[in-house]
Amino acid sequence: MLVEALRERILSGEIRDGDSLVQETIAEDYEVSRVPVREALRQLEAQGLVSFRMHKGAVAISAKRETVIELLDLRILLECDILSYALPRYKKSDLSAAEETLDELETTCHDNPKRGEMNWKFHKCLYIPSNRSETLSIVEKTHLRSSHLVRLPLVASGRIHAADKEHRELLSLCAECNSAAVDYLRGHIYSVIKSLA
Repeated sequence: MLVEALRERILSGEIRDGDSLVQETIAEDYEVSRVPVREALRQLEAQGLVSFRMHKGAVAISAKRETVIELLDLRILLECDILSYALPRYKKSDLSAAEETLDELETTCHDNPKRGEMNWKFHKCLYIPSNRSETLSIVEKTHLRSSHLVRLPLVASGRIHAADKEHRELLSLCAECNSAAVDYLRGHIYSVIKSLA
């Protein structure tokens, strides 16, 4: 998919901060029309990786470390809050969906760009029972915006293996409706911040 290919090129540094993303050139490189290129650039703009500037068009943006940490801090606040609402409301079907998603996540290659989306799918299974749709919508945007920014550093540091184990423990605490799940989730996200140091 075009948006994933461009995202990877920006995150890997192949396309650097401030580089112009010329629609015609991208369309030629990927042998597509300008319509999917335009759509891909809009999606990357929503993810904070592209900015549209007057007289310059689309430009790549490398996320600053401070921005990534701010997004992760927001995740801690929002996700711990929504999890506290979800904990007393779990049904067997909620936990089964989370476990199936986690099984799938664990079998996905750590360097797969889809991993961030699958990670969100797992967390979302844990948050849906909260019945807080507005918060969930904000959490989703924050999660998806941050997940692709931290994936490569997590893979490089080896921290991604620990994240898989933490997901299992988090699911176990949620299955017990144990309030310790909230603090565990806080630590889980905070450990990502530490890995960026």
